[in-house]
Amino acid sequence: MSRSPKELHGEIMYRNEVFQTGLMAGLLDGIYDGEMTVGELLGHGNFGLGTFDGLDGEMIVLDGAAYQMRHDGSVQEAALSQRTPYAVVTNFVPTIRRDLPRDLLRATASQILDDLTVSKNYMYALKIRGSFEWVRTRTVIKQSKPYPKMVDATDNEDIVQFDDLIGTIVAFRTPIYEQGISVPGCHAHFIDSTRQVGGHVIDFKLKEARVEICPGTELRLHLPVTPEFSAADLSPEDLADQISRAEKH
Repeated sequence: MSRSPKELHGEIMYRNEVFQTGLMAGLLDGIYDGEMTVGELLGHGNFGLGTFDGLDGEMIVLDGAAYQMRHDGSVQEAALSQRTPYAVVTNFVPTIRRDLPRDLLRATASQILDDLTVSKNYMYALKIRGSFEWVRTRTVIKQSKPYPKMVDATDNEDIVQFDDLIGTIVAFRTPIYEQGISVPGCHAHFIDSTRQVGGHVIDFKLKEARVEICPGTELRLHLPVTPEFSAADLSPEDLADQISRAEKH
């Protein structure tokens, strides 16, 4: 893929691929078994997020390694042989770097990040690294077959709070037109600097941090070739509501 720079609204843009296996709409319909291994996934990017077969925790990919985050907030490095039904990765090459104001909550940080991006019509990988007064997370719990719908599987998840720590938020900001393919808006996972705790981000308060942003101009989509996926209902009438409930935005 060409990395030739282009200027857009006064900013330099490089073409960069975002790779995704599975669909958010598939997860909503209970498609929790994937074809792709973590080892294969890491061949497509060194930065990203997702989940594991059976919704066995949240995935975060950082600096070329994949980690599995469990419902109690604990973290372990994922085995290359583990599989994923849904994950999004990219080779992280930031073109925008900024220090963030101190004492930001997630809602205010989201507004600031919107102002830093060139357009709402592209995908963006975001890395926020710094010190946090607190981070609130939740993490999916491994499911058993027959798998329930995702809104039911995530209905009673516990929120875990981590206080006074250094860490990294890995996030993707996705356009609304990708609803059902991915999670529209901002989908974020957190891991601390010791790689011991983390999860799906609900809220946070920064002490001080720096953000790096990598635009995505290409989307490569890998769909599972399975009977379950071929029979899934990927366009329910309440798709937006299901995504909001499952992600607890």
